[in-house]
Amino acid sequence: MEKYRILPHTSDGKFRAYGQTLEEAFANAALAMASLMWDWRKVEPRLSHAVRACGRDREQLLVKFLGEIVYLLDTSRFLLSAVEGLRIREDAGAWTLEAELRGDTLSERHEIHGNVKAVTYNDMKIEEYDGFVVQVVVDM
Repeated sequence: MEKYRILPHTSDGKFRAYGQTLEEAFANAALAMASLMWDWRKVEPRLSHAVRACGRDREQLLVKFLGEIVYLLDTSRFLLSAVEGLRIREDAGAWTLEAELRGDTLSERHEIHGNVKAVTYNDMKIEEYDGFVVQVVVDM
């Protein structure tokens, strides 16, 4: 199964991520978003950041999770290369996500080719078929 597909968009970045589980689809969405900015396959997983996000629904949870990756790039120059141990829980209408982000600090070894400014709700979809499909548009 492919992890994600970058979709055409007139001015922003757009992608679909796939997974057998919701967790796998969210993890692949993180890699898709990273691919709009750098080649995550070329980043060594030397560092890790534990992240936790909460939301009132799956869409808000996804926005907050992907927003953490943008935040870590902006504040710590962190480049994502892998998402490990991602867990999503729903309890009484509140959604929680925990994961470990693996990657490295931006240096002259890495090439940045894009800049995601924000994750949007525009045209966002989280659908379940034979697995999960997540669609996201980001402001670039």
